[in-house]
Amino acid sequence: MRIALFTDVFLPNVDGVVTRLLRTLDELGDLGHEVLVLTPGRPPEAYGPHRVARARSVAFPWYPDIRGGLPTPAAERAVTAFRPDVVHAVNPVWFGAWGTLSARWRDLPLLASFHTDVPQYMSALGLGPLRGGVERWIRATHNLAQVNLCTSGPMLERAAGMGVRDLALWPKGVDTRLFSPAKASPAVRRRLTGGHPEERLVLSVGRLSKEKNLEALLEPIRRLPGTRLAVVGAGPHRAELERRFAGTPTTFVGPLAGEELAAAYASADVFAFPSTTETLGLVALESLASGVPVVGARAGGIPFAVADGRTGLLAAPGSADELTAHLVRLLGDDALRARMGAAGRADAEGHGWRAATEALVGFYDQAVGRHRTRRGRPGRDVAGDVSRGARTRPRSRTRS
Repeated sequence: MRIALFTDVFLPNVDGVVTRLLRTLDELGDLGHEVLVLTPGRPPEAYGPHRVARARSVAFPWYPDIRGGLPTPAAERAVTAFRPDVVHAVNPVWFGAWGTLSARWRDLPLLASFHTDVPQYMSALGLGPLRGGVERWIRATHNLAQVNLCTSGPMLERAAGMGVRDLALWPKGVDTRLFSPAKASPAVRRRLTGGHPEERLVLSVGRLSKEKNLEALLEPIRRLPGTRLAVVGAGPHRAELERRFAGTPTTFVGPLAGEELAAAYASADVFAFPSTTETLGLVALESLASGVPVVGARAGGIPFAVADGRTGLLAAPGSADELTAHLVRLLGDDALRARMGAAGRADAEGHGWRAATEALVGFYDQAVGRHRTRRGRPGRDVAGDVSRGARTRPRSRTRS
């Protein structure tokens, strides 16, 4: 199968969405499928056997590390030459939305996937007045697709509530060979704790951006004597976070990847994840695969990744008292921490990338079949479809 994949986020940037895409591309290549990745920014010319076509881009003022893509004749020619069997639009809000329109103009089967709750981000970034319009746009672009995938149960409900149709779950996946309790390293623990490996270690991994709500860890780390916080990642909010956490036992490590990142997870005692805007939370899955329990917010897709009371403990969003109490409980109970860590590892072992990608291929086939079935219907004005979808709220329905 030949798949044209439109995505705003790709290498050299790395986040949870990019990680999912990279692992999916690995598996698709192994399964004999060919992908053309269309993306803005400064990506490599290829990823493994898959070609990467670059689009023009513009930086988002609130997040300069992420660039929105703009359609170009060269990118259009690349799609034409590739002759895809199906189009996959990742987060069809900006560049991904062009993917949905390109598929309709070309009369190609279309699958769209929902990875980032952009309306929720708008509120977190102080752009709340734009939220309603963004939700209507998301509904309109997603409803051009024959299949719409979400990465967690809560996000299926969220998308259905926005009026998105033809929904299904893209199973979660994690690399259990890379992320493992066996990767624990005394040297890495010493680095993460700022030279105090005997103290308890709380780890955070992810983009350092405002919507990740890392400030929620400030009060807990102040209340926990003998505990260190290590923050792994990069992003536009780092300088502000370093200023806010000054005077606390916090180490800003910078970005890590591969074996270094695996060692960081496995060397921690607890993973802290206070974000309230996640659609899944891949970093939580990576921590669980490493045998490290998670303390996080009971919000978004996190309850889908973390089984509250079994693989971690979840707190009400914004409750510093509950978050602190959960950290105190886990850090002070070695047996509970070990039991939850083992349960998290066992859960992760049942969610490999191969199975998740085979499910995705099945959804591609489903999109092709639905497109073929609907193809005989009279043609419609694509621009009008989007405009009407942005003004009206169709009745949602969920399909698996």
